[in-house]
Amino acid sequence: MVSLRIFGGLALVLGLTKGQTYPATGNGTNSNAPYKNSNLPVEDRVKDLLSRMTIQDKVAQLMQGDISNWINTTTNAFNYSGLVANMETKAGSFYVGYPVPQQWIAQGVKRAQDYLLQNTTLGIPALVQTEGIHGFLIGNATIFNSPIAHACSFNVDLIQQMGAAIAQESLALGVNQIFAPLADLARELRYGRVEETFGEDPYLTGEMAYSYIKGLQGGSVSATVKHFAAYSSPEQGLNTGPVHGGERELRTTWLPPFKRAIVDGEAFSIMSAYHSYDGVPAIADHHMLTDILRGEWDYKYWVTSDAGATDRLCNAFKMCRASPIDMEAVTMYALPAGNDVEMGGGSFNFQKIPELVKTGRLDVDVVDTAVSRLLTAKFTMGIFEHPYMAVPANETAARIHTPKSVQLARQLDAESIVLLENHDSTLPLKKDANVAVIGPMAHGFMNYGDYVVYQSQYHGVTPLDGIQSASSGKVTYAQGCERWSTDQSGFPEAVAAAKAADVAVVVVGTWSRDQMELWQGLNATTGEHVDVASLNLVGAMGPLVQAVIEAGKPTVVVYSSGKPITEPWVSNSSSALIQQFYPSEQGGNALADVLYGKQNPSGKLSVSFPHDVGTLPIYYDYLNSGRSTDPGTITANNTLIFGHQYVLDTPQPLYEFGYGKSYTTFHYSNVTLSTSTPSATDTITATIQVTNTGKYDGQEVVQAYVQDVLASVAVPNILLKGFKKVMIKAGETKSVSIPIDVSQLGVWDIRMQYVVEPGDFVVWVGSSSKDLRGNATFTVA
Repeated sequence: MVSLRIFGGLALVLGLTKGQTYPATGNGTNSNAPYKNSNLPVEDRVKDLLSRMTIQDKVAQLMQGDISNWINTTTNAFNYSGLVANMETKAGSFYVGYPVPQQWIAQGVKRAQDYLLQNTTLGIPALVQTEGIHGFLIGNATIFNSPIAHACSFNVDLIQQMGAAIAQESLALGVNQIFAPLADLARELRYGRVEETFGEDPYLTGEMAYSYIKGLQGGSVSATVKHFAAYSSPEQGLNTGPVHGGERELRTTWLPPFKRAIVDGEAFSIMSAYHSYDGVPAIADHHMLTDILRGEWDYKYWVTSDAGATDRLCNAFKMCRASPIDMEAVTMYALPAGNDVEMGGGSFNFQKIPELVKTGRLDVDVVDTAVSRLLTAKFTMGIFEHPYMAVPANETAARIHTPKSVQLARQLDAESIVLLENHDSTLPLKKDANVAVIGPMAHGFMNYGDYVVYQSQYHGVTPLDGIQSASSGKVTYAQGCERWSTDQSGFPEAVAAAKAADVAVVVVGTWSRDQMELWQGLNATTGEHVDVASLNLVGAMGPLVQAVIEAGKPTVVVYSSGKPITEPWVSNSSSALIQQFYPSEQGGNALADVLYGKQNPSGKLSVSFPHDVGTLPIYYDYLNSGRSTDPGTITANNTLIFGHQYVLDTPQPLYEFGYGKSYTTFHYSNVTLSTSTPSATDTITATIQVTNTGKYDGQEVVQAYVQDVLASVAVPNILLKGFKKVMIKAGETKSVSIPIDVSQLGVWDIRMQYVVEPGDFVVWVGSSSKDLRGNATFTVA
């Protein structure tokens, strides 16, 4: 097991001692104010508080603070004047995502909340913020696997449990807002942040994000849905690049998962994005942030910019002077558009609000609207009544990194692993098999994705650790090569280990970095601002796999990665192929659970695998008229067989969305619908009989896709509209029912009106987006 490096050392605490409070100055005059009365409606409380706020009070709510302004993140020294200065201008929220001992955060948060309550006139508590796509971003918290992996589980119950676990750990240190989940879609695989998404499909992404929010906010911690909206398909796959698309594509593809998370999930906050869509920067997109989000969706809470995003209006989009930055122009673009709060990382342009209001360029009603949205979230969350919910230091072990959370991480990871190939039933392995574990991702560090805390790679269960723990046979290890090198000098040792074993397990893939290392520019092949032109294995990893396979022993290849890998030859040449998207801290144990059959693999791909980067995009829900296919190929003996789409390749996926094998087999039969003539507002139920025809108990993800047979505009050929993960024992038959909301089957018609058009719809039920086992038709009158 990789050892854990503990951050910091003895805390040097200067200033106030534990338990000490600040002398109250003025807040008592408002102790009986209506906004302090939790029995009043939130709207009345907001109105009363807003009426008492000066313009500077209001602006302070609209700019993000940072705990490093009053806590030295190297020594923990307390800077009282830094706290005062921060809260004068940035009191609404503050960021705490630093790699420091847990209690430094808890103490720093307590000082800040105490100061706001006791030393400010109105006593408005702050939202305390950090990241959370892999879990609570602090040392020794539970590290879950990556979102792209979460979605492969198709298990919404586990995702909700994970959200609850993250809330419990966060709140234990006084953190009450998490920057997650993403509702972005993995539609451009060259893009570095694929690993942060829930995959390519709007419906699955919406369900995952919704479940995460319900778990997190059910634990009294605010979610932040990001990045609003249509961010993750940038030109050339380059992070923050422009995204091209029209209104219909926006509404058909990009907005549905956000609506599910934001409206149905009732998320307390949203983060806007860095990009432009159809030429309009998201940070200043009135149509998206106001017309749709507030006007159509009736969203009542607040939107924050991403870090430094407001400055991009000048320095990236060239919409205003960049040197010196035109703060007034930035503010006038972003705030009236509906971007309520300015995150740090930039120039804090919103400091110009008082001047703009005084000169009449900015209507104070715009400011009041933004402030009221943030206050509405705070009152609804109950943080005025419970501003600081951290537990004493001696109780954190009962809340953070508990055995229950660690077991949840292992279970979710295991259910997220996808079995791509299993030739000649190579898997599951026998417990007493002699195994050679090979590859640069097999040991020595944890292959987490981005947005984990600094030096997390020294904490967790590697593939070698997990296999050694599960095996009763001999386990040997050879690295074979380095991740970032073409050096093959380690091949002989790896080949010898494979020849001496009964089976080889080779772990290769992509790698990312924790947030500090990533922004230091250390090498990586995925992560924020790390985009690629190829989806092949890097350096010597591909030749290593080939060398081990050619050693002649059964070879199981494991892709440990943050995105699909395009090496089709591995699919045919290996004995078995497994996809484990960036794992949890229990990743090695989860992998061993699958390899040895303790966990029958049940993961299904949340993102399609192309044959080659040149065949992108590869998502399954292409519009009708797409994916003409007359493929070509290069055969194993290097014969060229020419096609037209493409000449020597195919636009079809190597592995499609929803694909994943099991150690058992499932037979589908008898698709029926609860009605064949529903109205446009009905919910119908599709039911199918599924029989486990193999010798292992197993879980199957039953997927329901809907085809709109005739439509007035070009629509996706099929769309996932429901799924259910069910455990079926060997020989058992289960009746699986999946509800389908007919109102969600509408199109944005030629006049850009949303309508469920009369006509036939086919419900296809199957094991993947391509492996459809049965269907039934209903007609909307």
